[in-house]
Amino acid sequence: MTYRAGIIGTGGIAGMGILGMHDEEAIGQEKIRASHAGGYDETPGVELVAVADIDEESLHKFGEAWGIPSERRYEGHDAMLAAEDLDVVSVCTPSFLHRDHVVGAVKSETDPDVIWCEKPISSAVSDAEEMIEACDDADAELLVNHSFRFTDKLRRLHELVQEKGLLGDVHSVSSQFRMELLRNSTHLLDTLVYLLDARADRVSGYISGENEAVNSLDAGRAVDDAAGGGYALMDDGTFTTIDCTIPRNDSSMTLSFVGTEGKLYMNNDDGEWRYWSLEDGEHVEEPLPGIEGAWTWEDDYESAFSNAASHVVELLDGEATNRSPGREAARSLEIIVGFYISHYTGGDVSIPLDRPLRDVRITSW
Repeated sequence: MTYRAGIIGTGGIAGMGILGMHDEEAIGQEKIRASHAGGYDETPGVELVAVADIDEESLHKFGEAWGIPSERRYEGHDAMLAAEDLDVVSVCTPSFLHRDHVVGAVKSETDPDVIWCEKPISSAVSDAEEMIEACDDADAELLVNHSFRFTDKLRRLHELVQEKGLLGDVHSVSSQFRMELLRNSTHLLDTLVYLLDARADRVSGYISGENEAVNSLDAGRAVDDAAGGGYALMDDGTFTTIDCTIPRNDSSMTLSFVGTEGKLYMNNDDGEWRYWSLEDGEHVEEPLPGIEGAWTWEDDYESAFSNAASHVVELLDGEATNRSPGREAARSLEIIVGFYISHYTGGDVSIPLDRPLRDVRITSW
């Protein structure tokens, strides 16, 4: 059988293309592979049959690019959810709308079995918790598109760190990526918590207020999302530093791990991963077992969306365990929210957040 998919939101990550990652003349005109629609298009067993957006011009531009019939282009997600029988719904709207669209989808008559939601999971921890609970109640999988988790190299690295003890007990991690925290650096933080398989226990943060996306996106509204960083002490004792203050053109996504059995250096932007085992008090460089080369945007990121869509089909078939569940996606969000609370209160913040703090909302796109 072929599963039926619908998309809420017709922005760049849905399939229109993103300025800064794609040529301007391609946006809205070509089928962009690195997108939800691109993932569905390349995956046997699932078909994109409907799309919804409140922006009529964007809706029809998307529909033309991806061959969605005019009668299945809906102005507003409620109309699509009421009219279509969908197995999976992609939520590709700004993060402050994710709660309404995810909860609305799983409670609708279409009753999807999988929600493929864009990162970050939401803009408030309490919203994320409500989304997770609603999906649990509906027996639906909430799959969050932290796309690095859908690459073979990072999955193998996770196996080496968590199952093979590649690094032993990790003492410290230092990491860097570009501004802004929610829009971009949620990828860095999710990679961090994924490889450590840990949750923050205490954080201290700094927010610069800089947001270069305002100009690149020609944004019509102000948002809270900005450059920032700080430290996070994880619940396994690992001390981590996070610097996401760097402009896009100057940045590289880097993480450096130091453990009792070795050291690991990851530079995704420049395609360099290096590993040193600790032998008799000396670090000896060795290849990473089962990993050829290093992660790159051109190859691994591009293929992550078709890998994710294939994983959607596996979940619908009942043949897989969710690789990027909502509960794990909330781990990176609570660090980011903690940074904001710490900056504006001048103190450390404990995780999990107390109830009033779980309601703090950080708006982004």
